[in-house]
Amino acid sequence: MKSTVEQLSPTRVKINVEVPFDELKPNFDRAYRKIAQQVRIPGFRPGKAPARVLESRIGRGPVLDEVVNEAIPAKYIEAVRENEVRTLGNPEFDVTKLEDRDVLEFTAEVDVRPEIELPDLEGFAVTVDDVELTDAEVDEQLDELRARFGTLTGVERPAETGDFVSIDLAATVDGEAVEEAATTGLSYEIGSGQLVDGIDEAIVGANAGETKTFTTQLVAGEHAGNDAEVTVTVQSVKQRELPEADDEFAQMASEFDTIEELKGDLRDRLGRVKKMQQGVQARDKVLDELLERTEVPIPEKVLDSEIENRKHDAIHPFDHDEAQFAQALEAEGRTLEEFDAETRTESEKAVRTQLLLDTIADKEEVSVNDGELTERIIYQAQRFGISPDEYVQRAQQSGQLTAIYADVRRGKALASVVRKATVTDGSGATVDLSELFGSDEPAADEAPQETQVTDEAAKTPAE
Repeated sequence: MKSTVEQLSPTRVKINVEVPFDELKPNFDRAYRKIAQQVRIPGFRPGKAPARVLESRIGRGPVLDEVVNEAIPAKYIEAVRENEVRTLGNPEFDVTKLEDRDVLEFTAEVDVRPEIELPDLEGFAVTVDDVELTDAEVDEQLDELRARFGTLTGVERPAETGDFVSIDLAATVDGEAVEEAATTGLSYEIGSGQLVDGIDEAIVGANAGETKTFTTQLVAGEHAGNDAEVTVTVQSVKQRELPEADDEFAQMASEFDTIEELKGDLRDRLGRVKKMQQGVQARDKVLDELLERTEVPIPEKVLDSEIENRKHDAIHPFDHDEAQFAQALEAEGRTLEEFDAETRTESEKAVRTQLLLDTIADKEEVSVNDGELTERIIYQAQRFGISPDEYVQRAQQSGQLTAIYADVRRGKALASVVRKATVTDGSGATVDLSELFGSDEPAADEAPQETQVTDEAAKTPAE
């Protein structure tokens, strides 16, 4: 077999392949066996008819079709490996010459990873927000914890923000009842924002047994984007009573003996969260600076696939009904044209990011060990609420294990650049992010925080 590679653009090549028929003998043998199983010829058991008998009965054409269809993908992969072509996406094949008993020639056009000239990876300096932690934020965390242990008590007064009400809902559009918007006995916390716009204003001030009517715009379902007249009936009103924030509560709600120890732990936890936010901000700014300094050609087919995947995910909740999706966008004050433009911009950045991080991973010789891959699988399984074994099984069935590996590798590549960057806060103090991104010599079993902090910047497009 002979093969050559023709560069069509920085992101696309044409692979020319020439295969003499002598190399196709195993393909012909398999083709004859397969066809013999499908054709019934008197005097021969299924699968036992000789090649010359098969050809006399069905002709040479079906055999050649079978051979060519099997040989082209295999010879393409062989040519890719031989020429060390870093392909992206699926190729477009074209048979350019087929001379029976002589030669098969074909071409394959495919997107490839472009050559990317990297900037100095040690010259980055970014500024992040100061970590500011107030007593009010700690008290808010404590109140949220107290709310978990709160009790609901019925009250004989008008409903207020923060109360829990049991309500019945009904809605009509142009006088026609909307069945999916009707419900009874729904428990709702006033002010939580978990239902339609306007309901809080309607409920506040209502007593048990009262019915209120208001107009709102539906955001989902058959009537998404349409104005609906909603009727809400308050069946009961309850207020949440929180336990006292004292030592007794601390002992009940935590492993601490005093309320001050509990508040100290909440302060430490909130501080770690803010430190994580600082790390995310540093990561994003370093990445943006990387993209600003680096020219990354975008493979058009890969970009098209990324755009299509994002559009599919966006419209999927609407049963792929573009009209409903457009109405939902309108309810948000956006147009379909704006959505398309935003999707293209986001997709371009995603593809450029992945190609750039792959190049950095190659330059930095980034590898991924079993522990890191397992850690990512467990993390993703928890996000989807399934067991790690089930997640792996699904990933294997959908061919996504390679993508998961690539995501981890890209995350580590980005972390390696963040480690080299100079990060300061708004006050000018140097920020140490080694706890999140590791040291210059990271251990084999890096902390979960590192992969999670770098995760969102390294999602995989169709490959």
